[in-house]
Amino acid sequence: MHLMKVNEIYYNLLKSGKKTIELRLYDEKRKNIKTGDIIEFSNTSDVNDKFMAKVTNIYHADNFIELCKNIDCTKAGFSTDSELINVLESFYSSDLQKIFGVVGIEVQIHYTDDTLD
Repeated sequence: MHLMKVNEIYYNLLKSGKKTIELRLYDEKRKNIKTGDIIEFSNTSDVNDKFMAKVTNIYHADNFIELCKNIDCTKAGFSTDSELINVLESFYSSDLQKIFGVVGIEVQIHYTDDTLD
């Protein structure tokens, strides 16, 4: 199982099912995530607020501009590609994107134990 902390606004979107793709740098930690794996998401504002989700798809790209060509930005919690890119570039500089690349991790949330198989 993988652990991932998410800022409250995006955590709540994930937990509600309005956001199904989590976007990150494709660093060493993310390179270990595979389709079918389980991620425990926790709210950075309340470490006791957690849920688990199953990885259903993984999207790789060199940067967030390229990633937007392969995903639906609304699944990542944004209304437009430009909004997605602007927000993510405030988290991850273009230099970091060049070094690591980026990843979109699509998840199925609020599953029951019998959907893990």
